[in-house]
Amino acid sequence: MSEQTAPSEADQTVRQTPEKERTPQSGRLRRLAAHVAAGPPWVVTVLAIALALLVGAVLIIVSDSEVTTAFGYFFARPSDALTASWTAVSTAYGALLKGAIFNPGNAGSATAALTPISETLTEATPLIFGGLAVGLAFRAGLFNIGGQGQLIIGAIATTWVGFTLDAPAVIALPAAVLAGIAGGALYGGLAGWLKAGPGAHEVIVTIMLNYVAYLLLGYLISSEVFRDPDNPQPVSKPVAEAARLPHLLGDSLRVNAGLLLAIAAVVFTWWLLNRSTLGFQLRTVGANPHAARTAGMSVGYGQIMAMVISGGLMGLVGVSQVLGTANAHNALTQQIDAGLGFTAITVALLGRASPLGTVAAALLFGALQAGGREMQAAAGVSIEIVTVIQALIVLFVAAPPLVRGLFRLRGDGGAGTGLLAKGWNG
Repeated sequence: MSEQTAPSEADQTVRQTPEKERTPQSGRLRRLAAHVAAGPPWVVTVLAIALALLVGAVLIIVSDSEVTTAFGYFFARPSDALTASWTAVSTAYGALLKGAIFNPGNAGSATAALTPISETLTEATPLIFGGLAVGLAFRAGLFNIGGQGQLIIGAIATTWVGFTLDAPAVIALPAAVLAGIAGGALYGGLAGWLKAGPGAHEVIVTIMLNYVAYLLLGYLISSEVFRDPDNPQPVSKPVAEAARLPHLLGDSLRVNAGLLLAIAAVVFTWWLLNRSTLGFQLRTVGANPHAARTAGMSVGYGQIMAMVISGGLMGLVGVSQVLGTANAHNALTQQIDAGLGFTAITVALLGRASPLGTVAAALLFGALQAGGREMQAAAGVSIEIVTVIQALIVLFVAAPPLVRGLFRLRGDGGAGTGLLAKGWNG
């Protein structure tokens, strides 16, 4: 005797609606409402962002001295506290949008009008590379925590080629870019080989390799080979002008050709995962290594190749940091990683390890970083609020049951926890 499933609320609503009142438009709206109520992944992501911004608004309110003063006499004049809270939050988030997308006050000059979006794209470019790297490893069942080390090795390689190779731009720039990719790929491949061969856990290995790369960086920028003799600080020699990534919208705007490399990396990663034989093998190994082995696939080869490609993409983060506009001197410094290796993990989680989702997540984080500077300058709100918002977004995305419970959405736990499980148990 088969079980009968109870009709959903949306189905009951449609059945109770008189036939004459049902229009094509109302039917579409009901289907959309039912789809949203079911809580698909994109709805959970949007609600996670909204929740993070709401918590950020609360932090802005409690950190504003004028607002807290108004709350001191809340029961005497509650309107003062509510008005002050709205003013503080709207001013802060308004400045965030102006610094990230468009500032109407600067519309008179083309350069000034494009500055916010240029800053957003500049901040997002290394995050696209890093998110793709971590996401690809996720799809192969690996958790690549070694982004910091891989981008540092990539940055070291691209810097060395950049200041030693005396050649025109058509040779120097591709050589420096390829050196960065090769450096990151070799360092990532080392972790993949240790995983596939001796069976060392990639999380532990990549964390340890981060320390090795960081300490190696400190040694090299203090050595005679790398250190700039004209700079008292431990900074490497600057890369040659011919090896630097050119600006895309003029010298006054920071967005550079690294963005074009990021677009190419997105296309390559999408093709690799969805159209190539190697990508099918990587996805199969990540989904079920035992089934992949039974089908005649080499699990170890797939793991090594996943880490090689992931490391190469992380090497591109180092390339964009050195050859781009991340630092004024286009040189290697102790802070060259700027935390991007770990931020890439949050970008990959938010983008659900898909190339297009990673682009959207990187643009969101880039906008928050670019707008955060304007928010701090114009509204006096600490840019650390942006870091808190980013962390909360990932927290809510990685815990779909929490978001579904707060908004009473139907559906299962979503993909966030699944990605984490694959990464840790691959």
